[in-house]
Amino acid sequence: MKSQKFRKSSELFGAICGGLLISLPAIPQAIAQQSAPKVNPCPKIFYEEPHNNQVVVPPGCPPNAITQRLAAQGLLPISATPSQSQSQVPVPTEPGVTSPVPAPGDQNQQPIPEGDSSNQPPQTPIATIALNNGKVNVRFVNDTAANITYQVIGDTAPRSLQGKSDVILQALNAPVTVTFQRDDGGQLLVTPQTSSEPGSLEVKFNEATDAAQGRSAMRIEKNGSVFLN
Repeated sequence: MKSQKFRKSSELFGAICGGLLISLPAIPQAIAQQSAPKVNPCPKIFYEEPHNNQVVVPPGCPPNAITQRLAAQGLLPISATPSQSQSQVPVPTEPGVTSPVPAPGDQNQQPIPEGDSSNQPPQTPIATIALNNGKVNVRFVNDTAANITYQVIGDTAPRSLQGKSDVILQALNAPVTVTFQRDDGGQLLVTPQTSSEPGSLEVKFNEATDAAQGRSAMRIEKNGSVFLN
């Protein structure tokens, strides 16, 4: 009788230990899942200077200053700018009444105005180039002494072009929008020049003495029309 009781106790103890060993590998996994950090796709830095006026936010994020400005000017594709309903969160104030408030990180931004194309005069292109199978090569020539930050919207991150230097952006798919800004805050006089080589455009940057001459974005359409803003 004692040996049978001892054997049953041993079997019970073994079963308990076996269950614990099976459940142990799942504990670190559960802890790791709980402690894994979540990546914020719309970090606060997008809404702080200088990024607020230099870097276009990713799709789905509340628009910052430059994203709003370019979208209002028609220089951004629709998919790159979240709609007004995405950038606002309805909060109930009274029964049956909702009041939209800006989403986090967008407290100082205003909704992008919806333009009425019927009341806007057509914009005249500054130049027209012959595209090469829908692609264009753009050569930036910085004739100023200041560094210039530029970005191909939806294609590259912000890049820096040093003063008195140049860079070639190859095989950009039209339509394409490029933004640029002097790092010292000055105005840019932008002069696009067509080339005899198909699908090539040279853009020269000089210092603008008049703020009205300053430009901060260039748009190349599918038909080769070049617009500045």
